[in-house]
Amino acid sequence: MDFPFDLNALFPERISVLDNNLTAGRKAHGRPDPQLHIATVIDELGKASAKAQQLPAPITSAAKLQANRHHVYLLKDGEQNGGRGVVVGFLKVGNKKLFLLDQRGAHLETEPLCVLDFYVTETLQRHGYGLELFDFMLKHKRVEPEQMAYDRPSPKFLSFLEKHYDLKNSVPQVNNFVVFGGFFKIRSGTPPSPVTDQGIYGFFSPIEKGSPKKARGRDQTIFTNGKGSGPGGAEGSPLAVCSPRGPPPLSPSASIISAIPFTQCGILPQPGPSPPRRGPWAPAGSDPLFPAQRQIQSKTHQFFK
Repeated sequence: MDFPFDLNALFPERISVLDNNLTAGRKAHGRPDPQLHIATVIDELGKASAKAQQLPAPITSAAKLQANRHHVYLLKDGEQNGGRGVVVGFLKVGNKKLFLLDQRGAHLETEPLCVLDFYVTETLQRHGYGLELFDFMLKHKRVEPEQMAYDRPSPKFLSFLEKHYDLKNSVPQVNNFVVFGGFFKIRSGTPPSPVTDQGIYGFFSPIEKGSPKKARGRDQTIFTNGKGSGPGGAEGSPLAVCSPRGPPPLSPSASIISAIPFTQCGILPQPGPSPPRRGPWAPAGSDPLFPAQRQIQSKTHQFFK
């Protein structure tokens, strides 16, 4: 598609990215405002796209681009039309809030990046221009094709997606948008896992997502002689365990105190006192609990009276 003005002056790059400012580069000193010419190009491209898709009205125009936070990727051939260049095609994308159905029929509210309009001049189709334009957009937006939604794609566009990106077997929707199976693999349409998505809940408070090291450092802190052995410890803590002199220190498996706030962990107490566990260092016939542990156990029993 050619125009009676120099497209190379309007669009300095082979593929220009336009937003609501209708600018594709710096304004040259002494030249008139190029927005009028850019608006003309966008309006004519929108009309040609609507005609090719047999739509009653254009869905792309300069006024609509200025009113929304969309992006238009415009591809040109700067050597044609006597060196003034021609427009090969354009691609418009933007985020939309959608209510979709996954493969099981569950509703999902999401706001993905959507392909809103895609057009290549009829005489220049099947020359690789559409693929060049689409690949540029994917790299610019850092998105995969299956992560996007497609607004009323034409049969040609669906064939294009299947041929170049192996997108097929779309999930039926009640609106005009088309999504494919891979779209739902990266979105939480089902209740998230408490371990992978919501973080691991420790004994005292939730910890950071995917941080077992921090879980060991904060939720299973071993207190010795009233001093915390980790960042979560505090001097004079009521959970301090005094290690006896001489015998080996407490092992991590035997140092987790059972007197924890059960209401926060969702663990219900069992009726009656639990039988004492004997440590590997305790001699036969001796009391397996240290004084501090017996005191904590008695406080635990009083808590549930």
